[in-house]
Amino acid sequence: MSGRSVLVVAHTGRREAVRSAELVIDRLTKAGITVRVLDDEARDLRCADVEVMPTSAAAAEDAELVMVLGGDGTILRAADLSRMSGTPLLGVNLGHVGFLAEAEREDLTATVERVVERRYDVEERMTIDVTVRRNGTVDATTWALNEATVEKAERERMLEVVAEIDGRPLSHWGCDGVVCATPTGSTAYAFSAGGPVVWPEVEAMLVVPISAHALFARPLVVSPSSVVAVEVLPDTPRAVLWCDGRRTVGLPPGARVEVRRGASPVKLARLHRTAFTDRLVTKFGLPVTGWRGRVRPGAGDAGRRDRDPPREG
Repeated sequence: MSGRSVLVVAHTGRREAVRSAELVIDRLTKAGITVRVLDDEARDLRCADVEVMPTSAAAAEDAELVMVLGGDGTILRAADLSRMSGTPLLGVNLGHVGFLAEAEREDLTATVERVVERRYDVEERMTIDVTVRRNGTVDATTWALNEATVEKAERERMLEVVAEIDGRPLSHWGCDGVVCATPTGSTAYAFSAGGPVVWPEVEAMLVVPISAHALFARPLVVSPSSVVAVEVLPDTPRAVLWCDGRRTVGLPPGARVEVRRGASPVKLARLHRTAFTDRLVTKFGLPVTGWRGRVRPGAGDAGRRDRDPPREG
C-alpha cells in the first residue's frame, strides 16, 4: 500500500450512486490507495478491502481526500466530516444543479485517474459560525458552508424580527425568514430568495429577507468581518434556525442568532480551473447566443475570439 487513503461518501439511497461508489472503490484499491467508507453506508456498498469508519469527523482524519458521490446535499453532509480535519472534498455530481461538485457522472473514470495521479488543486471556501443566545446566555453553536436561515415555524403566522449589523439595529421585518449566506451559498437558498450571485473568491456575507413586508427589504452584502444578528421579537411566533438545510435549532420568542465568519473554512478539490462565469452558464443553462468575445487587436471584425464560448446546457 502507498500510505494514501481516501474516504468515499455516497448517497446510498440512489442506485446510481452505489454503482459509482463501487467503481471508485475498485479503481482506487487497485491503485494501492486505502479506501475508507462510513459504517452506515458500508452494508449498501458491499465492498471488500475497505476500512469501515465511524460516521464522525474521525472518518476524515489524515485522509488525503473525501470523494463524494451525489448532489450538493451529500457534499454538505460530507463537509460535516471533513471541515475540522481540513481534508479536501471532491464532489462528483449525481444530482441536479450540483454547484459544489467538481465533476459530472460521465467524467467519473477520468476523475478517479486524476485522484490517483494527484492532479488536482485545493481551494478554501469561507464558512459562517452561528451562535444562538437566549437571555444573553449561549444556547447553541453551529456552522454553515452555504447559509444559516431564521425561518418561521408556523406556516400561518408571520415572523417578526429585527436585523442588526455590527451592533447597530438595521430594520424590523415582518417576514417568512432571513437568510445569512456565504458567497458559496449565494447560488443556493439565498438565490431562490432573490439574493445576488456572488463569485466564490469575493469575501463577504449576504443578508436576504424572505418575503418581507417592509419598504426596506433588499438583499445586503456586508463585510466578512461583520457580525450579523437576527433577533426574534418577544411577541412573535416561535422560529427555527436551519444551517445548510441539515442542522436545526428551535428559536423561542426573544432568541437572538449571531452570524460571523467561520474560524474553519471548507476545502474543495478542483480538477479544472473553470471560470465561475462558465459554471453559471452551464449549471443554469444561461443563453449566450450572440456573444462574440474580445477581438484580438488589429484583427478587425474578422478577428478570432480570445477563447471559445462556454458550453450551454
